[in-house]
Amino acid sequence: MKLTPLLLLILVGVFNNAPRTQGAKILTTLGFPGRSQYIFVETYLKELAARGHQVTVISPFKEKPVQNIRFITAPKIHEYSDKMLKIYKASGFWARHKAFSWTFSLVSECILSDEGVQKLIHSGETFDLFLAEMVQTESLFGLAQHFNATLMGFSSYGNDYVIDELMGNISPLSYNPHITSPRSNIMTFYERLLNRWEIWTEKIVYYIVHTPVMEEQYAKYFPNAKKTLSEVMDSFELILLGQHFTLSYARPYLPNMIEVGGIHISHKPIPIPEDIKQFIETSREGVIYFSLGSNVKSKDLPEETRNTLLKVFGGLKQRVLWKFENDQLPNKPSNVLISKWFPQPNILAHPNVKLFISHGGLLSTIESVYFGKPILGLPVFYDQFMNVKRATEMGFCLGLDLQNLQQSELEQSIHTLLTTPSYAKAAALISERYKDQPEAALDRAIWWTEYVIRHKGTPHMRATSRDLSFVQLHGLDTLAVLLGVPLVTILLLVKLAYWLLCITFGSKHKRFDKQKRN
Repeated sequence: MKLTPLLLLILVGVFNNAPRTQGAKILTTLGFPGRSQYIFVETYLKELAARGHQVTVISPFKEKPVQNIRFITAPKIHEYSDKMLKIYKASGFWARHKAFSWTFSLVSECILSDEGVQKLIHSGETFDLFLAEMVQTESLFGLAQHFNATLMGFSSYGNDYVIDELMGNISPLSYNPHITSPRSNIMTFYERLLNRWEIWTEKIVYYIVHTPVMEEQYAKYFPNAKKTLSEVMDSFELILLGQHFTLSYARPYLPNMIEVGGIHISHKPIPIPEDIKQFIETSREGVIYFSLGSNVKSKDLPEETRNTLLKVFGGLKQRVLWKFENDQLPNKPSNVLISKWFPQPNILAHPNVKLFISHGGLLSTIESVYFGKPILGLPVFYDQFMNVKRATEMGFCLGLDLQNLQQSELEQSIHTLLTTPSYAKAAALISERYKDQPEAALDRAIWWTEYVIRHKGTPHMRATSRDLSFVQLHGLDTLAVLLGVPLVTILLLVKLAYWLLCITFGSKHKRFDKQKRN
């Protein structure tokens, strides 16, 4: 089509009126030592850098140089990786959440005490925006006030009651399960009771065990802080949530809570290495992809569990890609290909891959759904149990207990998922719904980030609920008046009636006695 001068003039006018954001200085930290947390924001941060923003990333991992991105590596947390994975297996809700608190406190300490981070803190630099990962590393959020930066959050695991309370979002616990529970939004009475009990228990751990440690760290590393830690926690302007309602369930959100589930999925896939590509494409019966993510290592599985997997995989008609962290896997069947790394999204995108055996991490679940693949979930910790439960109820997943994996159950589950069309159809349907969006998740995340930068915060999006006490927020004071006044009035009327009756019948009784004596 030939562009006329008038049309060119209109187009120039449109582009000139489009919001433009000057290059900003952005600082971000990862609050969890897992590689998947960086994968969630990697594409997003690179896109911000490509748009001219100067991005500084504090991470436990050493990264390749990227234009406009400065990496500060704080690797000390890796020294505790094995210990952290062990304590996650602690029995009992209270013990597990004390373990979570210890982990997040340790992460914060390792980052804030790092030599490179300390150098940055004392550099005199300022930043326009601080991006904080929404896990319980609250002392890290103090970097926002230290660098005089607007505070914005991102959550790779989606949303939970902690973020709701932080942003003032009203979202009932009656259908919002605790993020570490094996429950979905549809709960029985007992599950709702258990859900509330676990959240109350976690809050007790948070206030008694976790908060004092965070406040101590905050005072230690920010002795001249302009704000208290509670004031910092109240200063979040906007949060990016790594979920989407088509992948979970419908629930309320405030306008400064933005769903960006799938932000990490690149629309420019990298080529699959030739040996892996040949392995996939020459398999007549299709391929199964098996990965336990970046935090759980297949090499560390109990020998009994590993042998069960080997027996089942060896008896399949399909070939298996197994993300395995050692160079050798004893007794590996010929139909199994191991590697320390696979380009997971590109593997799942291949039409000859029929099933994903996964730990049930949210990022992996989203990738599987995006490419329309059913899942066999083997959850290990944190949100994975809930993700597998939700996916099972949505019809594209089956779940098993990795700690007590039985050969017959594993064989049956794989057979069911491969031969029952409803699982693949459910995955394809949800994939279609997810992709039907007005813009890509990455574009949405970038737009809202630059919106925060352009307006130097979003006070106009702040919910009044954040400024109300618990009693005011839930209307307990007004409810007391509305219920109390009528109740007091009724009691007074009853008392008055009783008093009148006493006077009336008392007078008659006195007259009767007087007449009787006469």
